[in-house]
Amino acid sequence: MKAFLPVIVFVFLSLSAVRVRAQRINDLVQFSGVVVTADSLRPVPFANIAVTKTGRGTTSDYFGFFSIVVHKNDLISFSAVGYKTGLFRIPDTLSDNRYSLIEVMSSDTIMLTETVIYPWPSKEQFRHAFLTLKIPDDDIEIAKRNLAYMEMREIYGRNYDPEKYGFTPGQSYRNQMSASADRLYYNGQTMPNNLLNPIAWAKFIKAWKRGDFKKKY
Repeated sequence: MKAFLPVIVFVFLSLSAVRVRAQRINDLVQFSGVVVTADSLRPVPFANIAVTKTGRGTTSDYFGFFSIVVHKNDLISFSAVGYKTGLFRIPDTLSDNRYSLIEVMSSDTIMLTETVIYPWPSKEQFRHAFLTLKIPDDDIEIAKRNLAYMEMREIYGRNYDPEKYGFTPGQSYRNQMSASADRLYYNGQTMPNNLLNPIAWAKFIKAWKRGDFKKKY
């Protein structure tokens, strides 16, 4: 009899474990539902649904729907940012393995501590930033600047005098590009000398007759 005692104990424990496991399987419930707000019954997206005893849970989708497998008599918590946490216990007297719920959550006001933000660490830095602040031009100043620019363009186009106005940015750029192009074109060669160029002499004589070289007062 003593030799069979360990075998009897092992069989008894195995049967007990199987019975408990079967009971736990029978206690499984497909818990599903929708999480909505209390004031407008709108869905609460991405709410946390968790079993308080084990920490296992899920989240609601964009439309507030959720579904999770729980056990009977489990305590379920519902939480979301801006809402009060809700608790619900799964009934242990269910005859079916499915249970649905509409969880209504109330808004919660979160009081934050006061935070004072200072833009400048010291008065000296504020004074420096204030004095060096560049105030943007208003519409009138922008219009005046545009009109002055158009007036200068008209003067340059009608009666351009380099000695009085200097070269415009566009003319300086064209002169520089022309000189660079000439250097690249005659690279490794001797550039032609306009001293004996008849066309250049003809232009010089015409300009001289027009009085282009007379001193203007």
